[in-house]
Amino acid sequence: MEAALLRIQAGENFDSLSLRSITKAAGVVPAAFYRHFDSLDDLGLALMDESFGTLRAMLREARRGEWTEAIPTSVQVLTGYVNDHRDHFAFIARARGSASSRLRLAVLAEIRLIASELATDLARFPYLRDWSTDDLNMVATLIVNAMISTVEAILETPPDNHVAQVRVAEVADKQLRLVILGVPHWHSEP
Repeated sequence: MEAALLRIQAGENFDSLSLRSITKAAGVVPAAFYRHFDSLDDLGLALMDESFGTLRAMLREARRGEWTEAIPTSVQVLTGYVNDHRDHFAFIARARGSASSRLRLAVLAEIRLIASELATDLARFPYLRDWSTDDLNMVATLIVNAMISTVEAILETPPDNHVAQVRVAEVADKQLRLVILGVPHWHSEP
C-alpha cells in the first residue's frame, strides 16, 4: 500500500487522496487496508518512519569516522539516499504542508530527532566538548536546515541530470563547511 500511495500521490496532495484510490492502486479491497492501518495518516506515518529511520541510521554511521570526513560522507549519504528514494521524500515534502497535523508534526519531530542525534555526535569532537547543550543544538539545527535545503534541491533537479546532481552535492558540501568554519569563532553569551 505504501508503494501504491507513492505512485498515485506523485501528482496529488496527500490530503486529496482517498482510501479507495490507494487500495485500488494496491490491488486490494478497502477492508484490507484496515487490517494494516487505522487511517490514511497511519499509512503516511509508516512511510515516514521507514524513510527517516533508515536515513538517520545512515547519517549516524557517516559521522562515526574522522571529523574531516564527516561532511563529505554525510553529503554523499544524504544525496544518494534521497535520490534513491525520491518518491518518499517528495511525499515527506508534501506532508510538511499537509492539512493533517499528525503528518506535519511527525515531519517536525523527525527533523528535531535528526538534529538532536547530530548535536550528541558533535559533542564528541574535541573542540565542541565544552559547548553548552543549547549551542550544540543550535549548530546541529543549522546543519540540518542546510540538509533540508539540499533535499529540496535534489527533488527539484532531474535525476538523470548528473551535472546538476553533482552541483547540488557540491553546494551542500560548501554550505556545511561554511557552518563548521564559523564554529571556532562562536562564543556563547554567559
